[in-house]
Amino acid sequence: MKGTTLFSTILFLLFASCTQQADEEKSQLPNIVLIYLDDMGYGDLSLTGATGYSTPNLDRMATNGMFFTHFYSPQAVCSASRAGLLTGCYPNRIGFSGALSHRSLTGISDEEETIAEVLKKKGYATAIFGKWHLGFQQQFLPIHHGFDEFYGIPYSNDMWPYHPSGPNVFPNLPLFENDSIINPAVTPADQEQFTTDFTLRTVDFIKRNQKQPFFVYLPHPMPHVPLHVSDKFKGKSAQGLYGDVMMEIDWSVGQIIQTLEETGLVGNTLVIFTSDNGPWLNYGNHAGSTAGLREGKGTSFEGGQRIPCLMMWKGVIPESTVCNNLASSIDILPTLASVSGAPLPENKIDGVNLLPLLQGNFNVHPRKSFYYYYRQNSLEAVRTNHWKLVLPHPGRTYEGFQPGNDGLPGKVNGNYLFEGGLYDLRRDPGERYDVSESHPEIVRELEKIAHEAREDLGDELKDIPGKNRRQPGRVTKN
Repeated sequence: MKGTTLFSTILFLLFASCTQQADEEKSQLPNIVLIYLDDMGYGDLSLTGATGYSTPNLDRMATNGMFFTHFYSPQAVCSASRAGLLTGCYPNRIGFSGALSHRSLTGISDEEETIAEVLKKKGYATAIFGKWHLGFQQQFLPIHHGFDEFYGIPYSNDMWPYHPSGPNVFPNLPLFENDSIINPAVTPADQEQFTTDFTLRTVDFIKRNQKQPFFVYLPHPMPHVPLHVSDKFKGKSAQGLYGDVMMEIDWSVGQIIQTLEETGLVGNTLVIFTSDNGPWLNYGNHAGSTAGLREGKGTSFEGGQRIPCLMMWKGVIPESTVCNNLASSIDILPTLASVSGAPLPENKIDGVNLLPLLQGNFNVHPRKSFYYYYRQNSLEAVRTNHWKLVLPHPGRTYEGFQPGNDGLPGKVNGNYLFEGGLYDLRRDPGERYDVSESHPEIVRELEKIAHEAREDLGDELKDIPGKNRRQPGRVTKN
C-alpha cells in the first residue's frame, strides 16, 4: 500500500513538474498585435513625408523598432492581399485574385492554414476586430479559420449603397459578432465609430488575455473610402477628412501601445503595422499618398504594392533601425511561426522567415525575389535585388486624369496597355526610366525568374496553368 502511495506521489510530482514547465514555456511566448490598414499609401506617415497632420505614435513605433522601406503587399487589392497575409502564400496560389464581391460564392478554403490556426497550435488566444473580406458566408468567417473572436464587417466599408454610379448595386453592410449579424444595416454614423470601437475591442482583448500568449489582428476599414472619423478627430487636421482619419488611426496605435505598457506586456509583444495596398488615387483628397511612387491601388507598380511597415519588439528588434531588404506581408506567417515555435502549414507557402532581419542582421536576404501578380492571375512584374522587370500587360492607370474630390471618384483608364521595361529601384523608385537596353543581362536574369513564376503559379493571359495552384473554398450546401 505504501509502495502504491509512493508511486502515485511520484507520478503526481512528475505531472506537476511537466505542467509547470509547459506553463512557463507558454508564458514566454511572444504576444502578437497585427494592425492592417486599408488603402494607406507609402507617404501617409510623418516619417514618410505626410503633411497637414502628424502620426506621433507611429513615429514612436519607428523610434522603438524597425521601419521596412521595401515592403510589399501580396497583391495590390483587398481580398487577395489579406489572403496572402494570413496564409503566407501568393494569393493566386490559393485561388484569390482581386476583391471578392458581396455576391461571391468563394472564400478562404478549409485546406489553408491561417496565422491564427498556426498560432493556436501553441496555445494562443486569437481575435480579429475589423474588416475580414475573405468570404462572408458562415463557413468562411474568421471563427471557422482559427480565430476565437470576431467583431467587424465581412467586406469593404463601401460595399453598401454608396457608390454614386450604382446606388442599388450593393446590399446593406452588416456588422458581425463571431458568426452572428448583430447589426444588419451599418449607417455612416456607425462607421464614424469603427476606428474607436475596433481599438477598444483590441484593448479589452489584450487585458483579458494578458496571462496567456495572444494574437490579435486589427484590420481597420479605414482609410478606404467612404472616409469616416469620430468627433474626437473630425476637423482636426490641415489635410481635411483624410488627415483626420489618419490622426485617429495613429491614436488607435497609441492606445494599444499604452495598454501593452500598462499591463507590463510591451517587452514581450511584437507589434506590426502595415497596409493591404497603396492608395485609391482617383479619389483625390480622400485618397492617400504614394510619396512619389508610380501609380496606386490596383496596379503592380510601386505605388500599388510598396507599403510602409513598422515592427516593434523591445529587446529583440534594435531600436531606430531601417531595413532596406526586400520583404512582404506573405513573410509574416513564417516569421510568426518561427518566433512562436509553431510548425508551418503542410501546404506549400511562399513566405520566408524574417526573424534574422528583425534581430538586425541585414547581411542576410531571406527574400531573394518577388512576383507581382494581378489582373486575371497574370504575372505583371518580377523583382530581385534592386532590379524590377515590368512585363507587358493590360492594367489600370491613373495618370493623365484629374482625380475626384470630397468622396467622388475621378476617371481612370482601366484597360491601359503597359509596354513594360527594366527599372533600377535604387535610383528610380518612380519607375520612369526604362534601362533594359543598357542591362540586357539583367533582363535575361529576370525573365528566367518570370518563367519560373509562371511554371509554378501560372499566367492566365498566356494560357499557362501553373503546377502548384490550389482552389479557393466554395459555398457548400448544408
